[in-house]
Amino acid sequence: MNTKEFYIKRCLELARNGLSTTYPNPLVGCVIVHEDKIIGEGWHIQAGEAHAEVRAINAVKDPSLLSKSTLYVTLEPCSHFGKTPPCSDLIIDKKIPNIVIGTIDPFAKVAGMGVKKLLAAGRIVNVGVCEDECEKLNKRFFTFHRKKRPYIILKWAKTKLDFIAPVDQQKNEIFWITNSYSQQLVHKWRSEEQSILVGTQTTLMDNPRLNVRHWDGKNPVRLVIDKTLKLKENLAVMDSSQPTIVFHQDGLSPKHSEHLRFEKLDFDNDILPQLLKKLYDLELQSLIIEGGSKTLQSFIDAGLWDEARVFTGQNAIETGVKGPVFKKQASETFDIEGDQLNYYYND
Repeated sequence: MNTKEFYIKRCLELARNGLSTTYPNPLVGCVIVHEDKIIGEGWHIQAGEAHAEVRAINAVKDPSLLSKSTLYVTLEPCSHFGKTPPCSDLIIDKKIPNIVIGTIDPFAKVAGMGVKKLLAAGRIVNVGVCEDECEKLNKRFFTFHRKKRPYIILKWAKTKLDFIAPVDQQKNEIFWITNSYSQQLVHKWRSEEQSILVGTQTTLMDNPRLNVRHWDGKNPVRLVIDKTLKLKENLAVMDSSQPTIVFHQDGLSPKHSEHLRFEKLDFDNDILPQLLKKLYDLELQSLIIEGGSKTLQSFIDAGLWDEARVFTGQNAIETGVKGPVFKKQASETFDIEGDQLNYYYND
């Protein structure tokens, strides 16, 4: 590992502290180095607040050292006025001579303009250090701006015989395939994503709350596909405790209420592109899909997914509802106190 990679990896560590709090902004970490010593570091904590570069510069106790230092940052410094001034202007103003950048910002208002501004000011700029890791860190942000849709995570739990629920499952009587540790991990995942989707049958059978009650974090926006508006007001997803969107067929016009809105889709045509376009317009950068089997299969068949997280639990049933048909090799496998968790990536 060379010096530039060493410090960018420290930037990556810092940036991860902002997971789930920076939306719609990306995760960014920054360190400032003088004579092989970090003299300032910071990360972006929340949209509307100081960016990572600003925090790192402000953390330097002796500002006179800035003109003899190198600034390392995971993502290209911004070049436009948003809720905060451009970081590239601040770097120039502070006379920092060397800038090392992990990757270029895909956001149209930046997209190389920050680098151009720094070069025009006579700064030495290196781009592409640990580039793959820096892009992976902001997989949601990059997917949103490049593909014009959210980053899509599929999640389900199955038995060793590939059942995801009993056939005779009664309403409000949930059969847990996984253990409590896996269940808590799922709530952590929910806190990291901006939206969560289920279909009509899962909502009717499981009456899920789709919140983060087993983890400390922000609830995602609940999304429910309910073509003919079967869902009743007494269901958990209709309780207005968190923002919820119900997608239904054209022609029906329910009234919006606090935290509950209704969006029309044309069910005579493929609804997935329509749904993802609406989520893009709402600036929802990530989506975790928790079932059921039909909903998951529709995204798999369309190739509209980026990552899948599949639990195989220890609890068993002899017959039941089959999980989605999924033919991929796991990229990573973990043991969660007896449950097996496989990660898959759509290349």
